[in-house]
Amino acid sequence: MSCTIENVLADAKALVERLREHDNAAEALIEQTTALNKRVEAMKQYQEEIQELNEVARHRPRSTLVLGIQQENRQIRELQQENKELRASLEEHQSALELIMSKYREQMFRLLMASKKDDPGILMKLKDQHSKELQVHVDKIGEMTAVIRRAIEIDEQRGSNEQERIIQLEDMQFES
Repeated sequence: MSCTIENVLADAKALVERLREHDNAAEALIEQTTALNKRVEAMKQYQEEIQELNEVARHRPRSTLVLGIQQENRQIRELQQENKELRASLEEHQSALELIMSKYREQMFRLLMASKKDDPGILMKLKDQHSKELQVHVDKIGEMTAVIRRAIEIDEQRGSNEQERIIQLEDMQFES
């Protein structure tokens, strides 16, 4: 049995490769166990939170839970109605803006037609004055539109949050 350096080197390379494979496998196992530990911790925390919620639900009578759910449902309906009214108001303001713009275009057309006959200086003053007034109205309508949109977003967010809370309370009630 003669051992040559080449054989020893080949064996060493094979051992190094197997060692790398084992090392990679160990790292993969460590990553998997870390992920599993995180999942177990999350499940424990979830279970603790569920137990706390169930404990709170046990101490409150069902009639109180039902009454709370009914009140929240009523509030949600009111918010939804308010959202409908705000949307209608927004549409009304937008149509008013469109009407104002059409009137403005009509006035501008009339001014242009009259400008062929009248003094351009007077027409420019009238045009500037009308443009400023119109811009003030457009700005006010734009501000109202932004406020209404923000109110709708807030109301919808509150409605969805309250709906989620109602679903949670109903689930807790049925679990009890």
